[in-house]
Amino acid sequence: MDIEKILEDMTVEEKILMCSGQDFWHTVELKKYDIDALEMCDGPHGLRKQKSNAGMLDMYDSLPATCFPAAVTSASSWNPEMLKKMGEAMASEAIANHIQVILG
Repeated sequence: MDIEKILEDMTVEEKILMCSGQDFWHTVELKKYDIDALEMCDGPHGLRKQKSNAGMLDMYDSLPATCFPAAVTSASSWNPEMLKKMGEAMASEAIANHIQVILG
């Protein structure tokens, strides 16, 4: 895939779609350029994926997930290996929940 060529071929409207997304949690799919939609969820202390019928900020309809300490707390540990393990655990949960991007 030649990114420069895709950007050159995209219309302004298509580029705007890439910035605004399909909805609050999904990017837009552009089959013409072989670009799949991505699903995002809140972070950074773990996933906060909402049930499919939940509203944008309806936190009470989130799926169960691990909640990690706040970044200021985990960074104060000065333990890079622990931070790596936290990142790997969040990545595993993201993969299990079909999430491509954790916001945070």
